[in-house]
Amino acid sequence: MADAYRVQAMLVQRRSDRGERPIGWKLGYTSVAMRQQMGIGEPNFGPLTDAMLVADGGVVPATAIPPRVEPEIAIRLGADVDASASAAAIAASVDSAFACLEVVDSVWSGYRFRIEHNTADGSSAAHLVLGGRLDISDPADLAGVTVRLRRNGDDVASASGAAASGDPLVGVSWLVQQLAVSGRRLRAGEIVLTGGLTAAVPLEVGDQVEAVFDGSVVVSCRR
Repeated sequence: MADAYRVQAMLVQRRSDRGERPIGWKLGYTSVAMRQQMGIGEPNFGPLTDAMLVADGGVVPATAIPPRVEPEIAIRLGADVDASASAAAIAASVDSAFACLEVVDSVWSGYRFRIEHNTADGSSAAHLVLGGRLDISDPADLAGVTVRLRRNGDDVASASGAAASGDPLVGVSWLVQQLAVSGRRLRAGEIVLTGGLTAAVPLEVGDQVEAVFDGSVVVSCRR
């Protein structure tokens, strides 16, 4: 895994060299549903850049090869967070939370990989779609957020924020510690995708996928 993260860092540098700007991080395999779907036994993380952003309701770029979509809770940080931060301090650092879709895409044929392969590939991070803000007065309430995933108008899955490690902030705390290993920390303004809440669904040409959070906040993308 140490080698995998070194490869990931080199690929991020190549993205930066061609003009992409880092905007945060994604967590992978924080939910049982995703670990079971992919045969993965532990979480990982990957980078997010500004080139990965897709407008809500927008079209996923044709460069995606076999894209899949999963609903997530995204948070934006209002303060830096380092390895010494307590759980309470991490919660206090959350500026806002958003309905989100992550579009994953893998260089590994058929999504057949070991965790090390996937980690080197940035945890399959391809695109993210940020929707509306979630009406959360306390970040501790994120575990209770509900979501329905719909593909072409049909319900395909449902879950709650608790699907991400029991509480989305648990994954954020884990990320803080992992970044500290290489002397990094979460920065104010960064976005963190806290992990897929359901199994990912394919996004084929002509498809539209949307997620409905807490019954009213909708985020969508199409291809």
